[in-house]
Amino acid sequence: MTDSWANEAGGERRVTAVTVGADLHLELRGPGLRTGLMDALREAVRTGRLTPGTRLPSSRTLAADLGMARNTVADAYAELVAEGWLTARQGSGTRVARRAEPRTTTALGRPPARPVHRKPAHNLRAGTPDLGSFPRAEWLAASRRALTAAPNDAFDYGDRLGRVELRTVLADYLARTRGVYAHPERVVLCSGFVHGLALMAQVLATRRGSAAGKAAGSAAGSAGGKAGGKGRAAVAVESYGLDFHRDILTAAGLRTPALALDELGTRTEELSSGPGGLRGVDAVLMTPAHQFPTGAALHPDRRAAVVDWARGAGGLILEDDYDGEFRYDRQPVGALQGLDPERVVYLGTASKSLAPGLRLAWMVLPRALVGEVIEAKGEVAAVPSAMDQLTLAEFISCGAYDRHVRSMRLRYRRRRDQLVEALAEHAPGCRVTGISAGLHAVVELPPGTDERTMIEAAAWQGLAIQGLSGFRHPSVAPGRDALVVGYGAPTDSAWAGALDALCRVLP
Repeated sequence: MTDSWANEAGGERRVTAVTVGADLHLELRGPGLRTGLMDALREAVRTGRLTPGTRLPSSRTLAADLGMARNTVADAYAELVAEGWLTARQGSGTRVARRAEPRTTTALGRPPARPVHRKPAHNLRAGTPDLGSFPRAEWLAASRRALTAAPNDAFDYGDRLGRVELRTVLADYLARTRGVYAHPERVVLCSGFVHGLALMAQVLATRRGSAAGKAAGSAAGSAGGKAGGKGRAAVAVESYGLDFHRDILTAAGLRTPALALDELGTRTEELSSGPGGLRGVDAVLMTPAHQFPTGAALHPDRRAAVVDWARGAGGLILEDDYDGEFRYDRQPVGALQGLDPERVVYLGTASKSLAPGLRLAWMVLPRALVGEVIEAKGEVAAVPSAMDQLTLAEFISCGAYDRHVRSMRLRYRRRRDQLVEALAEHAPGCRVTGISAGLHAVVELPPGTDERTMIEAAAWQGLAIQGLSGFRHPSVAPGRDALVVGYGAPTDSAWAGALDALCRVLP
């Protein structure tokens, strides 16, 4: 298909060529077809639209698409080959020359400076699993089986809840391994944890807005016409956590007051008796199984206290169970959701157990919230690929997921043990805190040691690492100096080198 027009009197000619094997958009200007074609090709190469090595259509194909004689195209190609813009070899066709780099300049006519980015040799950032251990063969086998068995409707837009096959399998798996009370109709699939959190933020903001509107209407009709409503909805968050999780909540118009932390986990009693900013909150976002990043597990009394608060205040608990499967010193504590499925929104993900690139996560919702979350999703539901959903369903059903989690649990436990042993030998002034779980550990630095200095020293050793202060809520006063060391990301072959480099940095 060719869309073209030309001014035969010698004006401007604009041509869109659609060829077999290559689509080429050219703007031909000038009175002559050959000159116009050459100028258009030079401009495309000069600006980088045609990159070095790009194969061009044959002269016959391009001539047919442009509506000109083949000899005209062949002559233009030959001239550009002679000038060095193109190369032509028998059997390889005509290509953009490798030395024909795009010529970009700044406003002053000088080539722009190229920034130098030194890639760290080792990634010790928290939250990333060992991507090299992704079970490719087992995943591919599960994908083939899932594709073979997939019903025709799997290739349609699908249910906004997600594929029923995966929701059913997840309901069974979460009940078995995490003590979650789940029914397939209460499981909603998301494109990652952040997507699920954004949906809940939208629901909470809408709920408060509707309640405030009703209260305002009621107050306007009463004596004095006094405005009603309680102001902005609030989601309490832990005093240490990921800033972009807070950003998602605040972007939805929610307040995010901070709950204090100690060695027993989040101080949930503050929801009832804490500072004024914590009173009357609508929900609380928590990581009870393994607080991120401090590493504490929520004490049983505090687990009961937060559930009691939710029941008494009509609040919601957003449970981020990001790495609940990875507990090394004992059996993992069951999910908080099991204590009250109608007051806890359980959020889980395959990002730590498999890989974040899959974009597979799930929410288990109280019955009353399902409709509101689906409405928040909208008609064009953002859900993971149907084939990825079916593949994960098959991957779990055949037992491959359990086997992979057990294998990675042993691997990560070994790395954590090696980290503790290495620091005890080479950096005895440092202390690893938090429970034996997850993909990271907090390393407290000796008194007088500056956290920022340690991060800079680590960078010189080729280590990408984070400081604990980077996770602190803006309203919380500075605390201890510590590093958050992620031991999940390095491959087995790279882990020893990363650990040696870390020991050279620590005091």
